[in-house]
Amino acid sequence: MGESLPTCPLLSRKPWEPPTKPGNTWWETSRTRPGAEPSAVGRMLSGVAGRINDEDVKAVRDAVPIDAVVSDYLQLRNAGGGNLKGLCPFHDEKSPSFHVSPSKGFYHCFGCQEGGDTLDFVMKQEHLSFSEAVERLAAQAGITLRYEQGGYGRASQAGERTRLVEAHKAAAEYFVEQLSSPEAEIGRRFLGERGFDQAAAERFGVGYAPAGWDHAARFLRGRGFTDKELLASGIAQDGRRGPIDRFRGRLIWPIRDITGEVVGFGARRLREDDQGPKYLNTPETPIYRKSQVLYGIDLAKKDIAKDNRAVVVEGYTDVMACHLAGVGTAIATCGTAFGEGHIKILRRLLMDNSRSEVVFTFDGDAAGQKAALRAFEDDQKFASKTWIAITPDGRDPCDLRLEEGDEAVRELVGGRTPLFEFAIHSVVAEHNLDTAEGRSAALEAAVPIVGQIKDGSIQHEYAVRLAGLVGIPDEQFVVRRVATLARWQREGGRVRGPAIQLRSPAHRAERELLKVALQFPQFVAPAFDAYGEDEFTGPPYAVARRTIADAGGTESADDGFLARVREAAPDDAVRALVTELAVEPLDLPRRRQREAQLYAGELLVKVRLAAVERRATELESTARRLEAQGDPGAGAVRQEMWTLQQYRTALLGRGAAALYG
Repeated sequence: MGESLPTCPLLSRKPWEPPTKPGNTWWETSRTRPGAEPSAVGRMLSGVAGRINDEDVKAVRDAVPIDAVVSDYLQLRNAGGGNLKGLCPFHDEKSPSFHVSPSKGFYHCFGCQEGGDTLDFVMKQEHLSFSEAVERLAAQAGITLRYEQGGYGRASQAGERTRLVEAHKAAAEYFVEQLSSPEAEIGRRFLGERGFDQAAAERFGVGYAPAGWDHAARFLRGRGFTDKELLASGIAQDGRRGPIDRFRGRLIWPIRDITGEVVGFGARRLREDDQGPKYLNTPETPIYRKSQVLYGIDLAKKDIAKDNRAVVVEGYTDVMACHLAGVGTAIATCGTAFGEGHIKILRRLLMDNSRSEVVFTFDGDAAGQKAALRAFEDDQKFASKTWIAITPDGRDPCDLRLEEGDEAVRELVGGRTPLFEFAIHSVVAEHNLDTAEGRSAALEAAVPIVGQIKDGSIQHEYAVRLAGLVGIPDEQFVVRRVATLARWQREGGRVRGPAIQLRSPAHRAERELLKVALQFPQFVAPAFDAYGEDEFTGPPYAVARRTIADAGGTESADDGFLARVREAAPDDAVRALVTELAVEPLDLPRRRQREAQLYAGELLVKVRLAAVERRATELESTARRLEAQGDPGAGAVRQEMWTLQQYRTALLGRGAAALYG
């Protein structure tokens, strides 16, 4: 058949003036404040625990309007007839079925059938006992409770949750006091260097935990809290001689729930000799679940409901910077990724309004991109539109405000980009678009993202954009692929690519050629050995082609050829495939069995022509992209396409002879 092969164009794979930082002057004069006075919820009063007086319970119910209590947890809108409605906090729903009647003092959800009065709501929402709920609302209303067995104020044995909340409130007051101490100068300097003055520190309740082992623990014991309560609160931890402070020598941020109650703390390392983590948070406790808490939500909730927007940032100082810059909707997670529990909080405030927005701010580095893509996975759980605001030069909002001022922070949020657009560009950028395989992989990675776009017209537009971005000439193919996956997603099906059917017509010629190469190697040598793995589009067939090459190729075929190929197989699955192909009869009618050599030539041409067509499509895509960009390299690509076309013509006209010159 000839000793030399011509140079095949298919096998020649051508690559186609900043604000002045404030000093510490605002801290240099020690603040004079009266000595710490036990708060109403923090002090222990005399009296024996007992049943709360019925008249006082009624007074609490009457004093605290139910809509005022419920609106601390979710946004309420007019439902007509003097009633209000919102998304139920007790079950997931997409349209509001939770109704509140301020005139009657009751709530009812027509979805899950939960209902009751103000106390019932607080008990269920906060997991409180009846007496704890009464005591909590009484404290808000300034009502002094009477207990049936004598005594005023509160019971001497309050519920666990109430006691832990009290401990946190007392601790927060203590930490704030300590921020003015001489030892806390390092913390004051930290705040000052980041553009936060005294007013900012007070607004967010920032404090300081002394560096000693048990200062906070001793203070709280003096307020009547037991060692058991200190440990359960997470404010203290076990030491050799009893509870010791969890937070020592650090700046402290109080973490509040949506109603404003302190339920935990975040502590920032200040000294180089501190071997602990940069940020140390309260551990999981009966009142603190990091997956269900958003820092700043108590300050941001009204603006979030009013502006129909929530801005998710990454840290405590970022929340402070945003609020001080006029972005009052900023919140942050507390030492964990944004997840399901956080989504539920925002959904109740945003009312699943399609006009609402959730804007994520992430650094522009790889970690920020990963966080953004993780956030996009939850996009379908919002009716809101999700956006991303990438901080320039990797700066967070705190640094941006310090270096460029408040307006820069507002512009950052204002210049947001749809999160799905960012996700599409991110996944496409991970693939080599200069190859058919890379473009195919990029398309398959990006199509599910486009399919999740809620607005149908926008989804179609981005499907067309994706075709151009990836370099697929057939826009309608991409549009149809997106539509199909979108339908499967809506129907709750799993999105999967089509399974490879090795016996399908699309792979028939490849399978038959491999059978010939194994059964009659002399009929395809040496041309077969010049075929690349990428000319076999079924991945298992590509591995089988490589295995034949590893065994020396068809040109080295002798009596031990099949044994060598089986030994060269990388695993049992490939070895089984080789065996199958070696024994399976050729797909030839019985009358043509003697024409196996001619058949081998036809298969060589079919497989090569299919590879030529794929390469031509690849070059056409590359040429279009280069021409769209005005790149002069498009001319060279077009020339390569012409050469490839001549080779195709030769294959069609001369058949297998064109493979040998």
